[in-house]
Amino acid sequence: MSARDPAEAAYQEAYGITLSSRVRLARNLRGVPFPDKAGPAVRADVRRRVQEAARAELPLQETLADSPPLRRQELFEDHLISRHLLDGRPESALCMDAERRRAVMVNEEDHLRIQALREGLALREAWAAADALDDALERTLDYAFCSTLGYLTSCPTNVGTGMRASVLMHLPALVILGEMEPIANGLGKIGLTVRGRWGEGTAALGHMFQVSNQLTLGMAEARIVADLEEIVKEIAGHERNARERLKRERRMATEDLVARAEGILASARLMTAQEALERLSELRLGIALGLAKRIEMRQVDRLLLEAQPGHLQAAAGRAMDAAERDAERARRLREAVGRRPAKRNQRKEAE
Repeated sequence: MSARDPAEAAYQEAYGITLSSRVRLARNLRGVPFPDKAGPAVRADVRRRVQEAARAELPLQETLADSPPLRRQELFEDHLISRHLLDGRPESALCMDAERRRAVMVNEEDHLRIQALREGLALREAWAAADALDDALERTLDYAFCSTLGYLTSCPTNVGTGMRASVLMHLPALVILGEMEPIANGLGKIGLTVRGRWGEGTAALGHMFQVSNQLTLGMAEARIVADLEEIVKEIAGHERNARERLKRERRMATEDLVARAEGILASARLMTAQEALERLSELRLGIALGLAKRIEMRQVDRLLLEAQPGHLQAAAGRAMDAAERDAERARRLREAVGRRPAKRNQRKEAE
């Protein structure tokens, strides 16, 4: 289906470049050692206190050490827990609402990591949701706060507001044209950082980049959000221009890239998670440029998540080794991308 369909066109306009926004607040309890310095009893008490304080706002709660590894992997892929909690750290927990749009990680690097997630470029909405949740928790919890420095955190770079605002962006044209690295270097000079899809320590697979603030001390939260929003709009403008240049100046090469991606996804028998991200990213670019019309962008975005190891195994209802995952991933992608849309025409030809 092409972008001429109103619903698909609206989806591409809203989420074609900027996929999601997140605001995270780091908080600690006054007079309690940071998680990495606290003993088991202290960490258990922190978990109990935070879960009780969050129960009304975030009724879905689980102790991560008791969660199966596949469950933790799925939560990580959904951006609900960090890589820091993948191993099920003792006395760590996750509290979230029914929509999975607001959550608190307990006993991660800090006692609390409050976060709000929104689709598209919605930093102001994410900030409002995180701020309201922070206020609700602070009615019960006594945060470690200094009148000079602000909120005290385990990592010195988070001292101050404790805020990390981030936006996940799909920037394939800038990568293909070799313009992403200088942009990332320039962002670093103005206090922003560029990471991979799942944050710190992850590669930018599938041309997905997380753009976030680095500075938290001496800046108001609203200023951090407003500044990042403006920068993200500028980056999105550069990506749009780069896409137009690809279509105008490198059309044959771009058509070949998209056609190869579509062909591999529609026929491969084995597919690693990394290759799936890369080929789906190229197909997503083709959809945005009007070069791939068999599948909608929203379907590709769903596949980008469903192709990840945690979601893949959760859908299958069982744990798999790497070879089994690669075969199952390829099968699901073949079914989604290789589907022929015109059976009616084939019947007419047969007649």
